[in-house]
Amino acid sequence: MGSLNTDYIVIISFSGVLHVFLAFLAYFRRADFQGAKAFVAIAVTSAIYIFGYALELSSGTLNEIRFWTKAEYLGLPFISPADLVLVLYFVGLDKLVNRITLPLLFAVPAVSCVMALTNDAHHLLYREIYLRPDTPFLTADIVMGPWYIVHGSYTFGCLFAGACIIIAKWNSMKHNYKWQMLTILIGILLPSAASLAYLLGLSPYGMDPVPVVMSITSTLYILAIWSRGMLSAAPIARENLFANLVDGVLVTDLSGRVIDYNPSAERMIPELDASIIGKPLLLLMEQASPEAASFVRNSVPDIKSETRAKWLRSGQTLHYLLRSTPVLKRGGGCVGRMIKLTDVTEQTVLQEKLRFMATRDSLTGVYNRGYWLEQSREALARCRQLERPLSLILLDADHFKSINDSYGHDIGDLALRHMTGIGSGHLQDDCPFGRYGGEEFVICLPGMPLEEAGQLAEAIREEIAASPLMTAKGPVSFTSSFGVADDRSGSTLEEILSAADEALYRSKHSGRNQVHLTRRRTAASAP
Repeated sequence: MGSLNTDYIVIISFSGVLHVFLAFLAYFRRADFQGAKAFVAIAVTSAIYIFGYALELSSGTLNEIRFWTKAEYLGLPFISPADLVLVLYFVGLDKLVNRITLPLLFAVPAVSCVMALTNDAHHLLYREIYLRPDTPFLTADIVMGPWYIVHGSYTFGCLFAGACIIIAKWNSMKHNYKWQMLTILIGILLPSAASLAYLLGLSPYGMDPVPVVMSITSTLYILAIWSRGMLSAAPIARENLFANLVDGVLVTDLSGRVIDYNPSAERMIPELDASIIGKPLLLLMEQASPEAASFVRNSVPDIKSETRAKWLRSGQTLHYLLRSTPVLKRGGGCVGRMIKLTDVTEQTVLQEKLRFMATRDSLTGVYNRGYWLEQSREALARCRQLERPLSLILLDADHFKSINDSYGHDIGDLALRHMTGIGSGHLQDDCPFGRYGGEEFVICLPGMPLEEAGQLAEAIREEIAASPLMTAKGPVSFTSSFGVADDRSGSTLEEILSAADEALYRSKHSGRNQVHLTRRRTAASAP
C-alpha cells in the first residue's frame, strides 16, 4: 500500500475519531439546546461515512471496495439535511422542523441509502464501479447513475440552502454569536468545496478529500462548543425571542455564566458588553449594583424570585426590578435562568413621594401626627419587650402668634422649619420626630432614660434660643418650651404624652423657654 494512501487513511481515521468525540460532546449537551440532536446526527452520520471511506481505501479487492461504499451510504446522504436542520434551529426557524417536514427532508437521503445497498440489482446510483488503472494503490472510480445525480443535487441543495439562511441572517446576529455561525458556515462550505473538487476530478488519484476537510470542521466545532458555548441554553434565535423587549434580559447557564443578553440590558447596564459572554454574571453585578450582586449570589436558578435594586449611573440613582426565572428544557429540567430587569425608577420615585406625603408634615418635613403615633407605638412595644427605657419630648414655640402677627405667616412658617431643623440635628435616625399640632412638636426617644432625655431637650432649647432665624426683614429670635416624660408615666403612649403635656404646661407657666420633666425640673430658664 502506498505511503500516500497510508497517510490518507491515518488522517481520515483521525477525522472519524473527532466526529465520534463530537457526537458524545453534543449528546451530553442535548438538554441545553434542542438543535443539539441535529448536531449529534451530523457527527454520527459523518463518522459512519468517514470510517467507511477509510476502510474502502484499505481494501484489497474491488468487491471489498464495493462493500464499504455501500456502508458509507448509511451515513453520507443524511449529513447535508442534518446540517440544514441545525441551521434552522440556530437562526430561530425551528418551527419549520416538525413531524411533517422532518420525514420529507430525509426522504431523499433514505432512498439514496436504499439505492446504494441494492445498487447491484438496478445500477441506478452507480452504473459501474471500477479500479483506476493509473494509481500506485488500489483506488476505485465510478460511472454515475441517474439517482446519483438526484442524490448529489439534493445534497448540494441542502448545503446551499443552509449557507443562504446564515448569510441572510448575518446582519441581524449579535456580534458574539457571529463566530458560532461562521463556524457552521465553514462546516458547510469547506466540505462542499472539497466535494465539488472531487466531482471535477481535481483530487489526487481520485481520492475523496471531504473526510480530510471534515477533520478541520470537526475541530472548529469542538472549539466553538467549549469556548463559545455553542450548544448553550440560548441559541442564536435570541433576536426573535427578546431582542425587541423593553425590559432588559440576561440569560445564564446553571453555573451562572452569561450566555446571552438583549439590547435593552446593554442600554440599562453600561458595564455590559460582548466580553461578558462566558463570564460569571456576578462579576458584572458587583460592578453595577451591590443589591443586584447579592440577589444573583443568593437566589437559586431553578426557583422564581425577584427583588428591587438601586443602580448608580452618572450621579443618578436608578431603580430596577429584577426577576429571576428558570430556563427549562422541554422535559422540564432547568438548564439555566433568565433575569429580567424592569426600570421602575419613575414608579419608585412616585411611590416615595406618595409615602412622604402620607407620613410627613407638608410644612416642616417631620412626621405627621398619625405616622408619628404609629412609629412611636411600635418603638414603645419593642422597648418594653427588650426592657429598655423610652422617653418623649413635647416642645412648643413660645409666643408663636406674635411672630405671625409681627412678621407674617410666611416668617412664622420659616420659624417652625427653623425649630424642627435644629431639633432634627440632635436626633438619631431611630428617633421619630413629628408635628403634634399647630406649633407643637413631639420626639420619641427609644432606649433613652428620662434624665438623658431632659439633657437632650435642654441642648435643643439652648440652640433654638441662641440661633435667631435670619430673614429679609432681619433676624427673628424666639424660644421654645419643653416637657419630658418616660414610659413610667403611663401604661399607654397617650398616657405618656399626657404626662409630657403636663410638664410642658409647667414650662409655659413658669416663664417659658424652659425644660420640665414629669418628676422634677432639670433646667432653669434662659435669661
